[in-house]
Amino acid sequence: MHLDVSRHFFDVAFVKQYIDYLAFHKMNYFHWHLTDDHGWRIEIKKYPKLTEIGAWRNGSIIGLWPGQGNEHIKYQVLPAAVKITPKDAVIKTDGIRHGGYYTQEQIKDVIDYAAKRYITIIPEIEMPAHSMALLAAYPELGTEPGKKYEVAQTWGMMNKYNNVLQASDTTFKFLENVLAEVMDLFPSPYIHIGGDEASKVWWKQSAVSQQVMKANGLKNESELQSYFIRRMEKFVNSKGKTIIGWNEILQGGLAPNAVVMSWQGEKGGVEAAKQQHKAIMTPEDKVYFNHAQFVKEDSLTANKFSPLIDVYNYEPIPAELSTEQAKYIWGGQGCLWSEYITNPAKVQYLLFPRLDALSEILWSPKEKRNYPDFQKRLKIQFKRYDLMGITYSKRYLE
Repeated sequence: MHLDVSRHFFDVAFVKQYIDYLAFHKMNYFHWHLTDDHGWRIEIKKYPKLTEIGAWRNGSIIGLWPGQGNEHIKYQVLPAAVKITPKDAVIKTDGIRHGGYYTQEQIKDVIDYAAKRYITIIPEIEMPAHSMALLAAYPELGTEPGKKYEVAQTWGMMNKYNNVLQASDTTFKFLENVLAEVMDLFPSPYIHIGGDEASKVWWKQSAVSQQVMKANGLKNESELQSYFIRRMEKFVNSKGKTIIGWNEILQGGLAPNAVVMSWQGEKGGVEAAKQQHKAIMTPEDKVYFNHAQFVKEDSLTANKFSPLIDVYNYEPIPAELSTEQAKYIWGGQGCLWSEYITNPAKVQYLLFPRLDALSEILWSPKEKRNYPDFQKRLKIQFKRYDLMGITYSKRYLE
C-alpha cells in the first residue's frame, strides 16, 4: 500500500497509525511517496534548501482541479510547446501556507516501527519530472535555470509549468548525493525513483538537453528519459539496491534491472513481464483509493470511480500472460494520492473497506474469492473499526 505525503503532509504519529493499518491487513510493503511538485518531505543534510524552501507551498487550490476561480484557464501541452491561456493567468488558491517534512531521525524511527511489524518501507524520490519543489530550492537543475520556480499550488500534471530536471552531470551528481542519504536511511532493497509523466517538450526546447542527446547518440526525448533512468539505476545498483519506476520507464527502453509499477492499466506490467522484469500491478482504474467509492460521494474525491466490488473483482495476474511470464508479477498495490485528503479521518474513509478487499485479492487464491461472503464478513470487520475509532462510510451498513 502507498501513501502520498507530498500533496498533504501527515505527521509521524499518523504515519505510524497507517503502518498499523497495513500490518492488520498483512501488507508487507509500504510505498512512501516523499517528494513531488507540491512538497519535498525528507531532510537531506547535504541540501538543506530542499526542506527549507521545497517543503512549503503558499496555498492550495480550492475544490476539484483546476480549482475555484480558475475555470477560465486553459492548458495545452503540445509536442513542441505549452500553451496557457490567458497568458497572464493567475491561479487562485486558498493562500494558506502548507507543508512540513520528516527529519532523518524521524524517518529512522518510522522505519524501525514498520520493521517491528514486518513491513519494509520503499521510499520514492521522484525524477526526472514531478520536481517543482526541488526546482524551487535549486533552480539551476532545471531546463530553464533562470526561471523562478515555485512549489506547486495547483493539482494536475505540473509538466505544463516545466517540472522537469535537466539531464546534466550536475543534476546526476545532485541526485546521487540525495539518493546516497536516502539509501543510508532505508534498509529496503528497493528504491522508487518515479519516472512518470515527464513531458518531453521541455527537453525539446532546451539547447543543453539537445546537446546531451547528441553527445550520447540519443535519437529522441524518450531515449533521453531512458538515459536518465539508466544513469540513476547504475548508481542505485552500485549500492546493492534495485530501482522501481512507474510504467513510463519502459519508454525509450527499460533500464536493465528495473522493477515496473504498472499504473496506466495493465499494459506496462504485461510488457515488463514479457521482458522478464518484475512488475507490480497498481492499475489506476481499480486500486487508486483516492477515487470515489460511490457515484455520489460524501466529500470531495478525485473525479473517478473505484467501487469496493471492482477492487474485490480485480485479478492482479493479467490473463494474457503465460504461466512462465506470470511469475514476474511480483504483487499488487493500492495507491492513495492526497490532493483531496487533508486529514487522517479522510485517509481512513477512503482506505476502508477497500483495503480489506485489496488484502483478500492479494492473499487469497482466485477460486476462494467470494464477494457476497466477503460482504458478510465485513460486518464484523466494521465492529473492529468502530472499536478502533476508524472513520468509514456508514453506507456499507445499509
